[in-house]
Amino acid sequence: MADLILALDQGTTSSRAILFDRSGSIVALAQQEFGQYYPNAGWVEHDADEIWEVQSDVIRRAMTNAGVGAGDIAAIGITNQRETTVVWDKRSGKPIHNAIVWQDRRTSAYIDELKARNLQPLFQNKTGLILDAYFSASKLVWLLENVDGVKQRAQAGELAFGTIDSWLVYKLTGGRVHVTDVSNASRTLLFNIHTLEWDEEILDLLKIPRAMLPVVKSCSEIYAKTSIPLFDKPLPIAGMAGDQHAATFGQTCFDAGQGKNTYGTGCFMMLNTGECAQTSKHQLLTTVAWQDGAPLADSKGSKNIGLNYALEGSVFIAGDAVRWLRDGLGAIRDFGDIQALAQQVDDNGGVYFVPAFAGLGAPHWDQYARGAMFGLTGGSTRGHIARAVLEGIAFQTVEVFDAMQKDCGIALKELRVDGGAAKNDLLMQIQADLLGVPVLRPRVIETTALGAAYLAGLAVGFWSDKEVLRRHWLLD
Repeated sequence: MADLILALDQGTTSSRAILFDRSGSIVALAQQEFGQYYPNAGWVEHDADEIWEVQSDVIRRAMTNAGVGAGDIAAIGITNQRETTVVWDKRSGKPIHNAIVWQDRRTSAYIDELKARNLQPLFQNKTGLILDAYFSASKLVWLLENVDGVKQRAQAGELAFGTIDSWLVYKLTGGRVHVTDVSNASRTLLFNIHTLEWDEEILDLLKIPRAMLPVVKSCSEIYAKTSIPLFDKPLPIAGMAGDQHAATFGQTCFDAGQGKNTYGTGCFMMLNTGECAQTSKHQLLTTVAWQDGAPLADSKGSKNIGLNYALEGSVFIAGDAVRWLRDGLGAIRDFGDIQALAQQVDDNGGVYFVPAFAGLGAPHWDQYARGAMFGLTGGSTRGHIARAVLEGIAFQTVEVFDAMQKDCGIALKELRVDGGAAKNDLLMQIQADLLGVPVLRPRVIETTALGAAYLAGLAVGFWSDKEVLRRHWLLD
């Protein structure tokens, strides 16, 4: 009997493969970073082929580390960095350009043009999102307008668009399947979160050919089986969700009013609002949290079966500020070094850091903001800067937390946390002190991958229901 679920966690700076057992515990994990490309100021790109190669490698390593084969795996779940945009040739499977990453700011002027045409209400009412270069739509428009021949090839039906989930499924199935899930679709600025369909009015407005877009599925169903030599037998791909949606599911925030904050490359707080797509009055996003019921294509029942919405506050730079300390300044050698460095001082010494490397997200939505440091004196040390970086992450979360409480009308009594930076005890203590509520870190910190595993496992009967999953959540 297959006793494991394989989760593919494709993030902004690294790819992971994690094998989970029936208790939701990690059996094996492999992780590898990949290239970050900055061709111009404010531009961020990935090589989609490199992402696939790295993801394939960590799959092999995780299975080797666990000493298992495909016969031990019941299903595959996928979670991914959201909004990052890939366009590839349907026949050859080759990307026509580097992937444009969610952090990329090259389309800010185009977004300003849309705002000047008073289109913000239209987009927010249909998609739940704020007009910003963060989302996939303007990135896709840029590729259509700026890469030679792409517009004509797209109109001829030769090209496919997808976020990273679509790209991985396409590669895992040998190019047979072009799908996305409802959570990732809801982050493109092209998807109507009320009708659960690609919005024809928006597609016409942005001049995006409908033929480029993937079929939208639920987050928990069998999409296809693998057809590549990575595995010695076909495996069902059965779960898929954007990273923040998967993390919320992995934290078992199944009920309205439950939420979490993920400290990864960015920082993302998500609050489950149940079946209600609640419009924010405080610059948060309304998004599909997940759909774990019947597939969207099931015409026999309601499209809304198993559908949950969420309010989300997106902070663009969190753990990436620590990466900057390591790679940009050379102030630390490893991510884990920042805690010891920050603890060399009693406080920030009057130094404050604004980590706006890619603009400011919620609740400001300032596309042109950039990082800044204030309060430096001759007595400022690396320790003060390290502490200011950690505090900068926590201060951003406080702003989102306050906006979320105002939107939902209730006082949030706790914050469940996850993500790589949540391992930092000092950061979590700073966060609890600033919020004034308990910060709860689970024993399994890889909740993004765990959520993808849960969605896949539910689809194939590996776990019977969500009540079983609730019992897996244990406090660290």
